[in-house]
Amino acid sequence: MSGAALGIEIVVVFFLALFLLHRYADFRKQQRMVLFGTLLAWYLCFLIVFILPLDISTTIYKQCKIDHEEHASVSLVTALISNQTVCYKPWSYIPDGIMPVFWRVVYWTSQCLTWLLLPFMQSYARSGGFSITGKIKTALIENAIYYGTYLLIFGSLLIYVAVHPQWYELQTIGITAANTWGLFLLVLLLGYGLVEIPRSYWNASRQGHLLIKTYFKAAKLMTEKADAEENLEDVMEEVRKVQESIKYNHPLRKYIDTILRKCPVEYQEKMGRNMDDYEDFDDKQNTYPSEKNLVKLHKQVIYAVQRHNRTHVQWQILLQQAMHLEDVAKNETSSAHQFVHSFPSTEPTSWLSPYLYTPTVEWYWECLLRQWFYRLLAVLLSLFSVGVVWSECTFFSTRPVLSLFAVFIQLAERDYNYLYIEMACFITIFFLCTCVYSTVFRIRVFNYYYLASHHQTDAYSLQFSGMLFCRLTPPLCLNFLGLIHMDSAISHQLKEQTAYTSIMGSMRVLSFIANGFYIYYPMLILLLCIATYFSLGTRCLNLLGFQQFVGDNEMTSDLIDEGKELIRREKRKRQRTEDGENRRREWKERYGNTREDTARNRNRNEAAEMTETNYSDTVPIPNTSPNRQVKYSRTGRGTERDSIELLEDAEPLDFNVLHSPLYLNKYLSMSSSRSRIFDDV
Repeated sequence: MSGAALGIEIVVVFFLALFLLHRYADFRKQQRMVLFGTLLAWYLCFLIVFILPLDISTTIYKQCKIDHEEHASVSLVTALISNQTVCYKPWSYIPDGIMPVFWRVVYWTSQCLTWLLLPFMQSYARSGGFSITGKIKTALIENAIYYGTYLLIFGSLLIYVAVHPQWYELQTIGITAANTWGLFLLVLLLGYGLVEIPRSYWNASRQGHLLIKTYFKAAKLMTEKADAEENLEDVMEEVRKVQESIKYNHPLRKYIDTILRKCPVEYQEKMGRNMDDYEDFDDKQNTYPSEKNLVKLHKQVIYAVQRHNRTHVQWQILLQQAMHLEDVAKNETSSAHQFVHSFPSTEPTSWLSPYLYTPTVEWYWECLLRQWFYRLLAVLLSLFSVGVVWSECTFFSTRPVLSLFAVFIQLAERDYNYLYIEMACFITIFFLCTCVYSTVFRIRVFNYYYLASHHQTDAYSLQFSGMLFCRLTPPLCLNFLGLIHMDSAISHQLKEQTAYTSIMGSMRVLSFIANGFYIYYPMLILLLCIATYFSLGTRCLNLLGFQQFVGDNEMTSDLIDEGKELIRREKRKRQRTEDGENRRREWKERYGNTREDTARNRNRNEAAEMTETNYSDTVPIPNTSPNRQVKYSRTGRGTERDSIELLEDAEPLDFNVLHSPLYLNKYLSMSSSRSRIFDDV
């Protein structure tokens, strides 16, 4: 098993990162460069989280061997004792020399991505240029100040190292600066996630609270959806004006064609019908936009279309969630214990679902078991959060050991229970990463950074998340090593260091940073958790005019009522659509089998129908000559009376129209060829 665990985790983590990227990005429409950069950033960060427990167990084994060698050299008695307590090799032992090279490649690749490549790729993806050269030029201009700041800092560090050659190397200073910046942001995100994640599961167990919050989200999303549609209309109007002014033989026409390909299909067809390609652009003295203006317009089109599609998909998803929660509220009082849906689900299901997830199983899960499961999970996560906060405030104390995670690891280290050590380290790191990364996925900076599921995340947000992951993961893992006293800068013990610490830099820097900032700054997590528990940030944003869900606020109540009405309107619309489909289905089942017989007997019964006519009349056709008239006939047969009643029921909006001459003429034109009455269905 030597090295096999490392290889297996490398493969598993790759598919995990690929699955997560597929959930947020659109592989068919996103640029390959954007997908590759984001996938590489996420993959490297997940690798650090999954491989670090193996590094810890290997380091503990090495420390055990060192301790036994020292004891064996003291006396024969201690040697006998040491032989009785043999250091067992862990099942996931990684041979010497592999981990330092692995961490060096992972760390420096992630740092190059987050500080150099991803910022450039962000500007490249957002650029509205029509060529690779134009996009690169725009990206370099936008990042000139960004990279200029790096050069200034790098030059200052070079001067500092030249003046003080006996101090730390430039590499160590750079790593320390990156870790310090990441730790500053890490504490902010971690303090929010430690409270919000357990609370979100507790609120998920409260069906009424969850339904009210869904109504609130629906009202906010409808406002954003309307704004996105209006913005798209304005941009499409500007595109229409530009494409009408620039004809087919204009030098800038190729740029217009590129912009039109990014527009929705309905707008492309509308603009194509209104265009005269045979009109020469030299015949008129028009003012044409410059290439720079077209680049700007191209960028606006990409953003407007992306935002419109995102809000449309999110509205459909939120609508499904609201209807499902309303169904749960209705089925809670059901005595049949059978879950009944108001509308059939539009999401694809597997072939095993009808057999395993039956209506009875669904009722017990949705109406009874789910809320208790979420409550139990919320309590466990709350206890875990309390343990993290306590350890963050006491991890600097080594005698006595107050950090809970350090106590657990040291107890397992005495018995050489490597599997327990790896599982405890992995669960703890995974929980910390969940608190931090979930905050990254939840935060929203207006409409510039927003991670939306169901393949609706734009290129800028994907790459920005990759940058945050690469900057947060190294200090998060170093902070975890401090919690379990595996970092000598915190524990102040001469113990074997992990390969991760030796490559990515220890916390030994300037004394006021090592003994001050790195120790006391994580204690701010306690204050941030208290502020998050009382929703101080949410209330401040609500006072500033940003609509947030606050239970005792008048604006929140108004938005909840508005969202409830929106959901009712959508349900009525869907109900009318479903009723119309049911009527069409009944019409087909009732008259579909008699179509062939009607067509076969039509010629034979035509003469008989003409002789059996009860009355005849003429109806003038509007907007025609007064002499033009149409004859129609009515028979006393029950089948045709049923047809008239069914047609009248299909259009119940205006009953006065049924008796108008125009409606009768339209009906006769349909009934004159009954064999083709279903051609439009």
